[in-house]
Amino acid sequence: MTTKPAHVEPRPRPAYPIRQYMNAAPHSIGRDQPLSVAQERMRAWGVRHLPVLDGGKLVGILSQRDALFVETLRDVDPTKVPVEDAMSADVYIVEPETPLMDVANAMADHKYGCAVITDGPRIVGIFTTVDATRALAGIVEGKRFA
Repeated sequence: MTTKPAHVEPRPRPAYPIRQYMNAAPHSIGRDQPLSVAQERMRAWGVRHLPVLDGGKLVGILSQRDALFVETLRDVDPTKVPVEDAMSADVYIVEPETPLMDVANAMADHKYGCAVITDGPRIVGIFTTVDATRALAGIVEGKRFA
């Protein structure tokens, strides 16, 4: 006599919303600020990405790498060049409830250095590749996130 295996529902995967892994209330900078000010702030705050704002609205992202590249160009004075000349207007934006897996896959597929998390027009966080590696380590170790 053979028995038919009982139907087992797959266990739902945890959603791991990105809000659990993001840095809340990230630092930002105005698009018209000099590149030198952005570099000073990134060093002082220990960050590599700054959301760029214009009148409180997100208009770009400045990475430390892009800022350094522009500063190395011939005849560039970082005290006179505005942030908008070095920023990327292509910002990867997600909502706080977006699953970590979706964000990590998009960042890897498109080689994004960070995701900016918004709630409507308001920036509520930033998630970087460093945060991604910390999240991975925490999940592998079985740590619970708030």
